[in-house]
Amino acid sequence: MSIELKDLYDDFRDAKVIKAYAKQIAIDAKELNRPIGIMEVCGGHTHTIMKYGLPQLMPANIHFVHGPGCPVCIMPKERIDHAYTLAMQENVILITLGDMIKVPGSNGSLQDARAKGADVRFVYSPMDVLEIAKMNPTKKVIFFAIGFETTTPMTAALLESVITQKIDNVLFYINHVTVPEVMTVLMADEENRPVENKIDAFLGPSHVSVIAGSDIYEPFASVYKRPVVVSGFEPVDVMQSIHMILRQMIEGRSEVEIQYSRAVDKKGNGKAQALIRTYFEKAPFFSWRGLGKVANSSWKLKEEFSSYDAEKIYKDILPTKECQDHKLCRCGDILKGLATPPECTIFGTLCKPNNPIGSCMVSSEGACAAYYRYGNMK
Repeated sequence: MSIELKDLYDDFRDAKVIKAYAKQIAIDAKELNRPIGIMEVCGGHTHTIMKYGLPQLMPANIHFVHGPGCPVCIMPKERIDHAYTLAMQENVILITLGDMIKVPGSNGSLQDARAKGADVRFVYSPMDVLEIAKMNPTKKVIFFAIGFETTTPMTAALLESVITQKIDNVLFYINHVTVPEVMTVLMADEENRPVENKIDAFLGPSHVSVIAGSDIYEPFASVYKRPVVVSGFEPVDVMQSIHMILRQMIEGRSEVEIQYSRAVDKKGNGKAQALIRTYFEKAPFFSWRGLGKVANSSWKLKEEFSSYDAEKIYKDILPTKECQDHKLCRCGDILKGLATPPECTIFGTLCKPNNPIGSCMVSSEGACAAYYRYGNMK
């Protein structure tokens, strides 16, 4: 008997289960009787929250605070400008993942570069780079690598394959970032947050913890006294995770709990972590859109692999100027959880998916794109 894909996730989208959790959440929220802000760190959670109308199921004293966990959204303009410059070089093929080609930089997006004749391509799997490189041996193939802990092992595996197969025309422009460091920055600024934007707990992204484990969130429970629940991405997952957070609060606990136990444990994937450590080391800082320079929040290639590092090889031509977002764009505030998309004056008017002014409107994980597609949250 064949099993259809929908049979695998129907239970995690069951309306009766969602409503049952909503009823219990309402009871818990009434017992707590105070405003509670829950930050969903990852844009994938934002998408689920919006798509399934979960804010409408929340009691009045519980609200979602959006976080900076969208790898496309957090990319600063200067990194887009670097990719644009690389793409415009003669005999270069620049390859990235789909949403990145639409993010605007100072000179336009990678999509604009392609319109001007640059060879810019997007792939669904980094391993597709191997075939493109083999088919174009006279060109430099530069992989614009992005993403959090989830995608970093894939880039490491690609580099390993390039070395093993002795492919000499592939370079890497690395933009892999890590979650805990930017969460720490948000917590450090918590005292300056308006009451309506306070972060009382976190929904931890489960796909990050599949690789890195749940232990990476321990400081937020032990030091900052914020409950963290590592949550799956289906609506039942999110509702169960909110219930788990509220139970911690009622019981006076601040712990890291795993809701997504079907794939996450405390330590994560040791083989993937070892693969990352083989080829990467932490960079001193990375400039996050809206948050500025965050120390130790990204990876760079180890010096022994510098011959594959496009940022070093092309350093003399890459722009060095830091760039500001459009003066009306509030993407930075949205990524810090200080604003919602409807609070931006150009949301849904000047800034739309077919004409994105800010990066939060580009990616399907971006808060602005989620709001635009599914409607406003309360």
